[in-house]
Amino acid sequence: MKPDQRITPAVLYRAVLLAFGLVVAGLIFRELLDLVLAVLIVVVLAIPLAAFAEHLARFKVPRPLGVLLGLAIGVGALVALLTAIIPVFSHEVNQFAASLPATIDSLRHKLGSLTGTSPSKIGKQLQNFVDTYTHHASKLLGPIASVGATVAGALAAIVVVLLTVVYTAIHPQPLIEGVTRLAPPARRADATRILMRLREAYLGWIRGLIVGMLVLGLLTYVALRIDGLGYAAFFAILTAVAIIVPYFGALASAIPPVVYALSISPEKAIVVAIIYIGIHQVESNVIEPVVMARAVKLHPAVVAIGVVAVESLFGFVGLFVAVPILATVKILVEELWINPHEAVVAPLAVVGSATAALRESPEAPATAQGDSSRSPRGEGVG
Repeated sequence: MKPDQRITPAVLYRAVLLAFGLVVAGLIFRELLDLVLAVLIVVVLAIPLAAFAEHLARFKVPRPLGVLLGLAIGVGALVALLTAIIPVFSHEVNQFAASLPATIDSLRHKLGSLTGTSPSKIGKQLQNFVDTYTHHASKLLGPIASVGATVAGALAAIVVVLLTVVYTAIHPQPLIEGVTRLAPPARRADATRILMRLREAYLGWIRGLIVGMLVLGLLTYVALRIDGLGYAAFFAILTAVAIIVPYFGALASAIPPVVYALSISPEKAIVVAIIYIGIHQVESNVIEPVVMARAVKLHPAVVAIGVVAVESLFGFVGLFVAVPILATVKILVEELWINPHEAVVAPLAVVGSATAALRESPEAPATAQGDSSRSPRGEGVG
């Protein structure tokens, strides 16, 4: 082994430190992602409250009072909507649950006729599946216990998030100044511009989302009522909420009504599938372009791929803020990478085009040289 290829103690120490650093980074990466997701949710919720408080400040309303009033209006609107919807929603859910055995039995016969398997065999398979849980209660109680713990943790997280949102909306300036001071003094104006772009993108997404949920829910309800399918309100609410997840949400929300229609008749299932295909086209060609193009300027293909990536990184909760996450990434890439490079390349392109123009017209320099050479002669003759 050559002297310069020996493994010295310094090299070993560096390798061990590098491995240790990679292990620590891998361990805290998931926690950092959860922290980033929590911060983004707080910012997305605080921005409309702060905008509402700024609007009320024009009428001499104190900012804390404006934030609390905006929060009260938002919560009140949500409670009023739930109060108007829950009776109908719960009634249809109860009816759906009561008719579930008959629906499963009808679906069992339909599947038996389509697959050529006897309905009794399908019924035995379903019964065996149910028996695995009824005879082994731990399999059922385990998920229930975990769901209970998850719900308790979720409620605590919601309270913490709302308190943080209120304080952030009341006093946003220290946070804004703290973020801008992370940039060098010469780039703080750029940092402020980036924050304003993010603010406009988040506000546009929220406005478009509210309009999209109302339009899509109303279209679904009217179409299913015209078709005569039961539980139209339940399926319409499910479809409206699912629009939060672009593209995939509308597809997933079509599965329950199509399956329910299949228990009635294959023809009914085909009609419901056509209805949801039309609704999905409205979402893809009308609602989503308005939300994406005007608010965050994201290509549909980028949104579709980005939703999958966001779910892989941030989990199920990340799907509810997938569009703000993608908009944030897009704006940061534009402001920190694309625009600076274009600012450097543009002057070089101008110089290059000017040089090329001079090379293509050599007569002008020659004429100028000839004029300068004739001028002294003329003075000598005079």
